[in-house]
Amino acid sequence: MTDTTAPPAASAEPAASPAPPRTMLAHMQAMLSGEIPAPPAAKLIGFTMDSIEPGHAVFSMQADERHANPMGTLHGGILCDLADAAMGCAWGSTLGPGESYTTVELKINFMRPVWRATLTAEGRVIGGGRTVGLTECRVTDEQGRLVAHATSTLLTLRGDAAQGR
Repeated sequence: MTDTTAPPAASAEPAASPAPPRTMLAHMQAMLSGEIPAPPAAKLIGFTMDSIEPGHAVFSMQADERHANPMGTLHGGILCDLADAAMGCAWGSTLGPGESYTTVELKINFMRPVWRATLTAEGRVIGGGRTVGLTECRVTDEQGRLVAHATSTLLTLRGDAAQGR
């Protein structure tokens, strides 16, 4: 069978160059403003980003019975996800255009049980270099009591390693 479609017409205008990669901070600010949707994990667990600035991120969630472990208290994995989001975004907010990151280690201390509470996770960059970052997160309840404290090591990704992340 012969292809009878005409070839595309040549354009007198030069092809538009691709948009430069944006920073993770710009990407997160677009999420915060609602320009782009929150990641599926945030929707699944029920946490939201409340603020983002270089080296600092705040997330919150309403913990309730849907987040319970077999003993009826908040499952520790939910606290890990909340803290990981805050710490990762704090680190990501410091990266340059085209860079991304991944968590390589996370440690968390659970300080008090939670049944139902409004939780706030405040992630901060403690320090870092060109490739590795160290962050911490304090998760508190609506009374300001410490529920959990976490630290994380993050790896900055560049080039092909950062693509699609």
